[in-house]
Amino acid sequence: MLVAVLIANPDRPAITDAVLAESRRVLATEHPTRILHREVAAEILVPGAPSDAAAFTERLRTALGGEPLDIAVLPADAHRRKRLFLADMDSTMIEQECIDELAGTLGFKDHVAAITERAMRGEIAFEPALRERVALLKDIPVGVVDGLIADTLTLTPGGRTLVRTMAAHGAHTCLVSGGFTLFTGPIAAKLGFAEHRANRLAVEDGKLTGSVEDPIVGKAEKRATLMELRDRFGLAPAETMAVGDGANDLDMLGEAGLGVAFRAKPAVAAAARARVEHADLTALLYLQGYAASEFVG
Repeated sequence: MLVAVLIANPDRPAITDAVLAESRRVLATEHPTRILHREVAAEILVPGAPSDAAAFTERLRTALGGEPLDIAVLPADAHRRKRLFLADMDSTMIEQECIDELAGTLGFKDHVAAITERAMRGEIAFEPALRERVALLKDIPVGVVDGLIADTLTLTPGGRTLVRTMAAHGAHTCLVSGGFTLFTGPIAAKLGFAEHRANRLAVEDGKLTGSVEDPIVGKAEKRATLMELRDRFGLAPAETMAVGDGANDLDMLGEAGLGVAFRAKPAVAAAARARVEHADLTALLYLQGYAASEFVG
């Protein structure tokens, strides 16, 4: 059995009776609709095998293409609610790229942001691009990070609810970033993650040295982190979920039982099992079958 999930942004409810009727017609299902959140999220059971999910998803997206909805058709199995959750940070759990904001304190944010964009699109290799950008940050006082966290960085809507709801239902949560521990520590604490992994910036006399310590947390390390935690907790691959937006998340998303591209670069959106373009991060709870009444704020 499969389940088709329709999700709108909570600020722009769009799941009308007409949308649900058309969905059931396209899916040719007699199963009733389950409302997860009025006009924001709903799901419908659909007879079919896992191999049919992609075709059903595209069929629904085509039929409802004019609606501001995120759509995914997924297996309705015993592992639908995940027990391990890994998330990227920059442009996923927060709305900015930390390295770009650090560069902004020296007046060359646009230059660094252009490199970041190319790396996240997969146009250039992540590791050398990271080292190139970090070198430009030399002599920034470490205290600048606290100011950016307090005054500039914003949490992506729905993120705190996503993490805390999964934790409350027994999932282990990890923030894993190609960014820096100076940021992931405080951000993980704000969001409620159990742990965090990221790159370490070298510091001397209270200032950044312009170098980053090895090993680099990039595409391979993110995937390795998921596998390590999966093995630590004795979980099946299907019991894991990951979310990200950039090319360095691709291996992690591919390894996860459910890989979700969140407002992602085109190559990432095309490769992921599910993608979220309209909704906030609570969409990842609806994809797992949580109703809004089960959310933990």
